[in-house]
Amino acid sequence: MRVLVVEDERNLAETLRRGLTDEGFVVEVVHDGVEALWMATENPFDAIVLDIMLPKLNGYKVLEKLRERQVWSPVLMLTAKDGEYDQTDAFDLGADDYLTKPFSFIVLVARIRALIRRGAPERPMVLSAGDLQLDPGRRRVSRAGEEISLTAREYGLLAFLMHHRGFVTSKADIIDGVWDPAFEGDDNIVEVYIRYLRQKIDVPFGRHAIETVRGLGYRLAADGG
Repeated sequence: MRVLVVEDERNLAETLRRGLTDEGFVVEVVHDGVEALWMATENPFDAIVLDIMLPKLNGYKVLEKLRERQVWSPVLMLTAKDGEYDQTDAFDLGADDYLTKPFSFIVLVARIRALIRRGAPERPMVLSAGDLQLDPGRRRVSRAGEEISLTAREYGLLAFLMHHRGFVTSKADIIDGVWDPAFEGDDNIVEVYIRYLRQKIDVPFGRHAIETVRGLGYRLAADGG
């Protein structure tokens, strides 16, 4: 079982290398995003442990470029509470799993084994609602052929709505699916991000894809509005 560890903290990287080797993994270690992208593109790995905060190319960009190159190795992302993406769910970034530093090595090994058992994810299908398209593999959104730039949270919200297009989803459903079941903030945050999305995917195109269903929640029109 081949594992690539991408971690710029060299002491931690060496600790992971030794520990994973003792657990029976064949381990390669790199310390920056550029080298990680080359290594993961040129060599097959059963799993990749990828830190977000890396020199030269951050983990988010590494993962994005790997998926663009059709590299579907499962990725476990390492996040830091004080990092640039500390408020962003790692799944929004396209990870298959994540751990927050500091983490338990035993838990890390269990997560890696679980990812390897599941195997590489199938190439995701492009989601469509009329002329609105979301490509999970490339993390790109477009409408009428025009690419739309979204933040990670906006992208996560749109992906959730498109997976449930044609159906009403409540604020609670959206919080659970896009934020976290343990989220303790004001659920009006959903309204804020719905407004952000409308300003990007509807208003410029004269559409009304995201509907408010009074007292129930929101629905993305299956025909794209």
